[in-house]
Amino acid sequence: MIPLFSSSAANAGIDLAGAVGRVLTSNWYVLGDEVKSFEREFARYIGNADCVSLANGTDALELALRALNVEPGDKVACVANAGFYGSTAIRAVGAAPVYVDIDPTTQNMAVDAFADALRFQPKVVVVTHLYGQMADIEPLTKMAHDAGVKVIEDCAQSHGAIRGGRRAGSFGDIGCFSFYPTKNLGALGDGGAITCNDAALADRVRALRQYGWSTKYHVSTPGGRNSRLDELQAAVLREKLPKLDQSNANRREIARRYNEAFVDLPLVLPSSTGEDYVAHLYVLRCRERDAFRSHLQTRQVATDVHYPVPDHLQAAYRAGLESQGKLAASEAASREVVTLPCFPGISDADVATVIDAVRSFFER
Repeated sequence: MIPLFSSSAANAGIDLAGAVGRVLTSNWYVLGDEVKSFEREFARYIGNADCVSLANGTDALELALRALNVEPGDKVACVANAGFYGSTAIRAVGAAPVYVDIDPTTQNMAVDAFADALRFQPKVVVVTHLYGQMADIEPLTKMAHDAGVKVIEDCAQSHGAIRGGRRAGSFGDIGCFSFYPTKNLGALGDGGAITCNDAALADRVRALRQYGWSTKYHVSTPGGRNSRLDELQAAVLREKLPKLDQSNANRREIARRYNEAFVDLPLVLPSSTGEDYVAHLYVLRCRERDAFRSHLQTRQVATDVHYPVPDHLQAAYRAGLESQGKLAASEAASREVVTLPCFPGISDADVATVIDAVRSFFER
């Protein structure tokens, strides 16, 4: 079976043992030099002044909301097709999500739909760069700021993506990242971070990640928790960061091969294979999804669905959303999206097998 992702292939040639060895030799495991160095190096890479590392990407979203003073009863605009991660953070702070429909071409937040959602007066908008494809972040950010709305970029799937010479995470008030092992920049376990250009915001997140302390054992910031990236994960991320751009280029090349091979098929393909897309996931749309996935299974090609249930239709939180209007594009995408294997280190032969398997479904 050709897997959806292979850690051994993606991490080939990376000195993980050396990174771990540095930490073991130092005998310092939390908030040490590796964390400080990674934060400095990642901020420089993104193009922001500050980086604060955290325990995971969902904490990054939640603590970003808290740092922007989102409180119970506030509204936060977001998309409904991104796996409920943003919704989880919004619910955790007691706010209410205002779901915004997507552009069916990019699968990201639609500018005109966000313009309409401003009538609900959200305090913050979370703009997700889904599947590694950057959203229309410039008009969304301008529209938000003109309306007094803060912007959080959800960059969990878009490490290194570039639009207009700037990287994902450098446009909004705060950029949020996940370093889960399958991410374009992945640790050996959970990890996350926020980046920003506001020193006061960064300091607030630093307090929030460690119980709300101003100084040790003195809690001055409400809503704090234990959300620290450990030294082992920071060391691994430092080892991988210099290789991220090449890794992204490898992902894009696989996506280009797929797009070229599928262009004549009745599928909706990723809208870009340029630098604004880092191919975290290669997601296409197929109206016969179940039959398509079953066929690929018989051809020994793994697939997945990212994501099958839009946030507003999740069983736990369906009440009170009717007034926000229809999310026709988001719901249509959830019925059709399919993810194919696309990761650094996948062999040319395996890519060719995936292509043959997809084409053979339509040649039946």
